[in-house]
Amino acid sequence: MGLFERFLTLWVALGIGAGVALGLMLPSLFQAIAALEVAQVNLVVAVFVWVMIYPMMIQIDWAAVKDVGKKPQGLALTLAVNWLIKPFTMAALGVVFFQYLFAPWVDASSAREYIAGMILLGVAPCTAMVFVWSQLVKGDANYTLVQVSVNDLIMVVAFAPIAAFLLGVTNVTVPWETLLLSTVLYVVLPLLAGMATRHVLQQRSAHAVADFVAWIKPWSVTGLIATVVLLFGFQAETIVAKPLVIAMIAVPLIVQSYGIFFIGWWGARWLQLPHNVAGPACLIGTSNFFELAVAVAISLFGLNSGAALATVVGVLVEVPVMLSLVALVNAWHPHKTQENR
Repeated sequence: MGLFERFLTLWVALGIGAGVALGLMLPSLFQAIAALEVAQVNLVVAVFVWVMIYPMMIQIDWAAVKDVGKKPQGLALTLAVNWLIKPFTMAALGVVFFQYLFAPWVDASSAREYIAGMILLGVAPCTAMVFVWSQLVKGDANYTLVQVSVNDLIMVVAFAPIAAFLLGVTNVTVPWETLLLSTVLYVVLPLLAGMATRHVLQQRSAHAVADFVAWIKPWSVTGLIATVVLLFGFQAETIVAKPLVIAMIAVPLIVQSYGIFFIGWWGARWLQLPHNVAGPACLIGTSNFFELAVAVAISLFGLNSGAALATVVGVLVEVPVMLSLVALVNAWHPHKTQENR
């Protein structure tokens, strides 16, 4: 493990601090960057996410992808957690916290909007970032690709009906351009580039792929840190202006993240999944496709709504929580467990 990976938590913490500081000192710069978007997808963030994911796509062995069908349990676990459990537990937690536990400090109208934002996060399981978490837990890159691809296909048809049901409305406006463009930018293009690069390298020598991946791997972490700086820079003023509200929204989101992870982990143990499949299977349901959730919240409720704020808080808690879960998955690796005995 290289210097970047070993101290990733420190680099992320520094990235968060730098993002907030720069966002407060240079708000016009971040406003200009935020304006560079197509179909509510920020192009600068897309570039950094692309840099982050591309090295992982090179590692995908397409000859092995066809064998994923022989091990369907991991895929079944991912889909069950993402679409049969997660949206409904998120909605339940939102109601418990904002209609009961936090009711004395939050007015009813704001509470409804916070719950709506949480629901939109719960109905948008993670896509591209899963490749980062999978790499950090030494997951099966081929299996992770299939998990993400199938999850994206289901999201196209399941996001709107489930969101409509849980929000209690009959007409949920889904920005399909955002969904499709995000999938192309965050998954399809890096995948095609990775396939082309792997093909060229394999023509050179048997070790060319491994050597190139080792050389380019630090760029993956650099892309992650740059993405963190941008996201926190965009929301710097909100973080400083509404710390109490953000803290209240963060509590049920954190409870949901850890709860879903442990449900997935228990399911993986019950199904006796190998560690390199169980890790990504649990993490894909724990994190969120926050770009889509934020876009839909703004479309439905407005830029300054409580729902949009709740989805933004999802971005704030995502990286620190996921890093802690990555550490748990690595600590529970069978080899490490045996070494400690």
